[in-house]
Amino acid sequence: MSERTERSATAAGGARDFLLPDLGEGLSEAEIVEWRVAVGDVVTVDQTVVEVETAKAVVDVPCPYPGRVVALHGAVGEVRPVGRPLITVAPLDVDDAADPHATYREEERAGSGNVLIGYGTGHGGPGRRRRRPRLSVAAESGAPAPSEPPAPPTAGAPTAGATADGAAADGAAGATDRSGATAPLVISPIVRRLARERGVDLASLRGTGPGGVIRRADVEAVADAPAARLAAVPDAPAGPTPQAHHGTAPDAHVGLAAAGDGDVVVPLTGIRKVIADKLSRSRREIPEVTIWVDVDATGLLETRAAINAATPDAPVSILALLARICLSGLRRYPQLNARVDTEGQRIVQSAGVHLGIAAQTDRGLVVPVLRDAQRLTTGELAAALAETTASARAGTLQPARLSGGTFTLNNYGVFGVDGSTPIINHPEAALLGVGRIVDKPWVVDGQLAVRKVTQLSLTFDHRVCDGGVAGGFLRHVADCVERPALLIANV
Repeated sequence: MSERTERSATAAGGARDFLLPDLGEGLSEAEIVEWRVAVGDVVTVDQTVVEVETAKAVVDVPCPYPGRVVALHGAVGEVRPVGRPLITVAPLDVDDAADPHATYREEERAGSGNVLIGYGTGHGGPGRRRRRPRLSVAAESGAPAPSEPPAPPTAGAPTAGATADGAAADGAAGATDRSGATAPLVISPIVRRLARERGVDLASLRGTGPGGVIRRADVEAVADAPAARLAAVPDAPAGPTPQAHHGTAPDAHVGLAAAGDGDVVVPLTGIRKVIADKLSRSRREIPEVTIWVDVDATGLLETRAAINAATPDAPVSILALLARICLSGLRRYPQLNARVDTEGQRIVQSAGVHLGIAAQTDRGLVVPVLRDAQRLTTGELAAALAETTASARAGTLQPARLSGGTFTLNNYGVFGVDGSTPIINHPEAALLGVGRIVDKPWVVDGQLAVRKVTQLSLTFDHRVCDGGVAGGFLRHVADCVERPALLIANV
């Protein structure tokens, strides 16, 4: 039996190993963010048992069959390969029949109706009871809970946390771990990761969120304090921070300087690793060229104001108008809506425009994709962009929505910068960047005036086209920004 294709394996005593399922195309591993169950817990069909982070998203993983948890494979922060055991569940014995939660025999026969990317039995069942989500707490001290094996300590990070029922967030300012100590409440995996990366001891913080929950702002407020940056496990020897998952310090590699006492060591894992690998591959493989032009965006802003005045219930953003202009340009210059197939020695022009929108999130830079964007109206583009970017920042987008783009639009002007020479989102062939819109002197009909000016930059793969095509596309985009009436004439 192949571990990569089977989701479970029979263990001793009839117990079954639930294997980490395929979480999407190209995803071969996932990092354990939070266990939602402990050894000894009884689980139902499709109950979420663990939260994992892939290179593209944070995903809740449900178990497709019921039983009692007898083993958890992997500690919080550990990376598990797809196809390796994740949790071991044993059948319920006779004594469990009296358990008020032991209503799973019928469900097991019916099978799981849950499908996560590529797994699930596909058999629908009656409504199933689910355990309440657990609220993660960071313990101040004490041994890890028996529900998970101890993780290697990381300098500057709190010890392994216990868990408390989700109801604690409704009014309690803290929770009590197994040793009786009060521990701060931490709900978001982003907050835990941020604290780990910044070397902040969560046990020393007082949460400002509802019920005392620690928020990102609480971590950032103390991240630069020396005491927080150097916080470590009590009685731990001073020295460089161990690298997560591998147990090797940075200075263990020949030619690398040792990490100093005040250095912050950030493991290159998860989405950060994917970003690094993808951008490095882009620079290695793509002979990219960047061209740019300054444009008068006054007319574009006036057009947006007129549209929003006419349809106040469905406002249109500048990004949506720029997306519409890009779609017009790609229809005229389809060579840029393409990718290079190096193995087949060919250029593949896509039939549809799968528009990627670069979005900065707490987890890093992601590029959610609007598939077949050319079929959307301007109003539909605005609504889709708002929903997609909000979901990306919340970390709720499915991995499939973060891949498959054919052209990317990057509004780096939101960071207050004028221009950039961005790296192409491999394997795409081009990327349009937009700088901030600011007041600048501009000549209009021979007279000097103050206008709303922005800079547009186009980075393109020189293998798919020459400067004439790239320049023609960028000039068309610039003309539509300056005179939006041209856009209407071409749609």
